[in-house]
Amino acid sequence: MYQAAPQHKQATYLPIDLRSDTVTKPTAAMLKAMQEAPLGDDVYGEDPTVNRLQAIAAELSGHEAALFMPTGTMSNQAAIATHTTRGVEVIAPEGAHIYEYEPGALAVISGALPRLIPSVLGAPAAEDVRAAIKNNPHQAPTGLVVLENTHNRAGGTVVGLKDCQDIAQIAHQHNLPIHLDGARVCNAVTALKIELSEMCKVFDSVSICLSKALAAPVGTVLVGSKEFIAKTHRYRKMLGGGMRQAGVLAAAGIIALTEMRQRLQEDHDRAKDLAEGLVKIEGLSLDMSSVQSNMVYFNVTKADTFAKLLGNKGLFCNAVSSNRIRLVTHYQIADEDVSRALGIIAETAEVHQKSLTKAMQHA
Repeated sequence: MYQAAPQHKQATYLPIDLRSDTVTKPTAAMLKAMQEAPLGDDVYGEDPTVNRLQAIAAELSGHEAALFMPTGTMSNQAAIATHTTRGVEVIAPEGAHIYEYEPGALAVISGALPRLIPSVLGAPAAEDVRAAIKNNPHQAPTGLVVLENTHNRAGGTVVGLKDCQDIAQIAHQHNLPIHLDGARVCNAVTALKIELSEMCKVFDSVSICLSKALAAPVGTVLVGSKEFIAKTHRYRKMLGGGMRQAGVLAAAGIIALTEMRQRLQEDHDRAKDLAEGLVKIEGLSLDMSSVQSNMVYFNVTKADTFAKLLGNKGLFCNAVSSNRIRLVTHYQIADEDVSRALGIIAETAEVHQKSLTKAMQHA
């Protein structure tokens, strides 16, 4: 008997979201832990799950104590306010998140002034830090040194352990504290193949984000000495960060710290695969030396238009300037997503180039 050939539907693909590793959804293990977490009032210090997260963070980082914060910006700014007084300068690498993406908080919360210094691939030279330190009656005195690892705007680049140690030594020689914006410090230590504590112990305080590559839905832990963390409690409360049964969120943070750090190399490998594919596409360019973790920045004319064209085809990314686009890999991006993304980008680049050429001919 004759049978009609089966009708095959065209494959329907889910969008590929490379805008940031903040778009990750919590894992099944996180959702289960959140549902089952024992709870208490964290403002009273009575939430057992929050307390456990803080103990784990302190132990893994090599610090005495930790404090669960709702956001990385709050964590950084509470740390800066605790370390400084109004009117002092905070030395930071150019492009630092605390200056570029924590909108005016430095001036509003701590009353400190930024002193940005040149930083090749996100790593300032130790001697440039030394030269930026001031202690005279004619200028704002230096109150704090801040590093960022990995450095977002430099391309997700890694500041080496020796560089961090040299800068910390200079800071401490001048009786200055040093803070690490470690939003992606777990990516940094993965790239360096060192323990988290080796990096964190260099600094007087470290902000460790749980909701980026580690995939927790919310949260950052700030680590430091017991005295330092006790003081930051006041700023957390002042900034509205006193959460109640926060163990629901902390439960996911525990999974982030204990299970998700071990898989970050996969994201780095996929970012490298993306970069190696992008350099072969006409009309695009990138600095391969900056591809050190889970980010890829590439250059293209009229980046905003290009990003919109990619979005129309189901590939989401961010244009960070008129000619620069950022792609970020994360645990919900698989090898096949990388291959498909490269295909979409190559196809779109060809159309984009023809459009630019046509526009120039009619100019």
